[in-house]
Amino acid sequence: MNIRAATKEDFPAILAIQGENAKAAHWVQQDYEKLAESGGGLLLVAEADAPASPKVIGFAALDRVIDEAELKNLAVATAHQHQGVGQALLREALARLRQAATQRVYLEVRPSNIFAVQLYASLGFVIHSRRKGYYSQPAEDAFVMALELSPQLAEKQP
Repeated sequence: MNIRAATKEDFPAILAIQGENAKAAHWVQQDYEKLAESGGGLLLVAEADAPASPKVIGFAALDRVIDEAELKNLAVATAHQHQGVGQALLREALARLRQAATQRVYLEVRPSNIFAVQLYASLGFVIHSRRKGYYSQPAEDAFVMALELSPQLAEKQP
């Protein structure tokens, strides 16, 4: 698997993967374009090594402002879920954020999205707070999870 910065050619695949994932944020192409063009935007894609697989199998979208970042969206193609793609995307994103002197990362996640909550916790994110009624269709609260980044933590992570 290869993790790299997304290009405009990746947008159709990103939108298709997003469409497969009901719990992912559903953006339009212009949202991704704006994020990719912004100074603090970070849009990564994961590519499969196997030639028979689709080229892009997952993506992560983050936005950084000064020394904080927010994970805006993360999704993996259904056929490639639970194979470490999401974790690889997040590890690369966190490494890039550390290089940019980011101090902390936040995200919102549905408490019912157990796999996502477990993934984030495995990378050191902790529940910071709860936002009542944050999601609709279906209505649900959100966990706000946070990860403190520091050079010491970067040295200890594999």
